[in-house]
Amino acid sequence: MAKNEFICDCNPINEKVVSEAKENMLSADVYDKAAGFFKIVGDPTRCKIISILKQNEMCVGDIANVLSMTKSSISHQLSKMKEYGVVKSRKEGREVYYSLDDEHVAEIFAITVEHIAHTHA
Repeated sequence: MAKNEFICDCNPINEKVVSEAKENMLSADVYDKAAGFFKIVGDPTRCKIISILKQNEMCVGDIANVLSMTKSSISHQLSKMKEYGVVKSRKEGREVYYSLDDEHVAEIFAITVEHIAHTHA
């Protein structure tokens, strides 16, 4: 495929709106990272982990018990989530405790659940 094959071949209806939209575009890197974030939180198990960690910091074993999964599978999910800044960890003795990285993650999840409730009411 030629590089220019996907360039729009139509004239803008409202040049001012198109121009403003182009000016307000973020960098490609930001869009890539945003898509990566949504890919990470777009897994049902990871959504459950977010929901759990909204309430309390928890160790891997406790999360595994809540979700009836193995510690290994939970650790794998948490590792991916940590890579994208969804969760953070701290070590206490032999246990690793996880919590949401910041309030933004909790807010995004809450807004998502609110949107689902609104659109499926």
